[in-house]
Amino acid sequence: MSEEGVPQRRFVLPADATEVILLRHGASIAAIAGEPFPLLDGHDDPPLAPAGEAQALRAAARLSEERLDRLFVSGLTRTVQTAAPLAAKTGLQPEVVGDLREVMLGDWQGGEFRIRMAAGDPLAVRVLTEERWDVIPNAEPADAFSDRVRAGMQAVVTATGPGRTAVAVAHGGVIAEACRQATASRPFAFVHVDNCSITRIVVFGDGRWLLRTFNETGHLGDPAK
Repeated sequence: MSEEGVPQRRFVLPADATEVILLRHGASIAAIAGEPFPLLDGHDDPPLAPAGEAQALRAAARLSEERLDRLFVSGLTRTVQTAAPLAAKTGLQPEVVGDLREVMLGDWQGGEFRIRMAAGDPLAVRVLTEERWDVIPNAEPADAFSDRVRAGMQAVVTATGPGRTAVAVAHGGVIAEACRQATASRPFAFVHVDNCSITRIVVFGDGRWLLRTFNETGHLGDPAK
């Protein structure tokens, strides 16, 4: 050891690890009672709102400053549209990982969950207090969702390889579940994920997950403006 001691240093990705940058999609169009969102394989599939398109541009400007090796999307329209500006800046071709699609909300697909939550529906409130999506009739069971998210993350890691970094454009529920698995936390400890926020998970060669950052939003500016 030198006389100057050992300085603190910034995180450096280990050679055997893969960093997965989870980018939540931009804000999608408003949910309107009586006008359900289109569905894709049973999943809500609304496009981005103009505000979400602006968020995607800001996220692309931020992430294009970094060395990125792969770009993934869930295949739902809002993730494909969010990834487009980053793909244009980096030249990366978005690859679809269907296991990263949002949690299935059963009878409340089509924007119904958002509408009921805004109205304070007692059953919708129970989803948060009991920290279970499957409070909703016919929603995806917790164990099945957990297994699917883990499979999606593993697919990203395997395709990207060690010592490399991927961006995966995904959904709030998926990002929350990945963070839960990385930290062994309560089911909904990370459920409040902002649109176009950045979350970073490092997957080591021995299978351990490290949550480096959660819900970075500095690149989005003042939400009141």
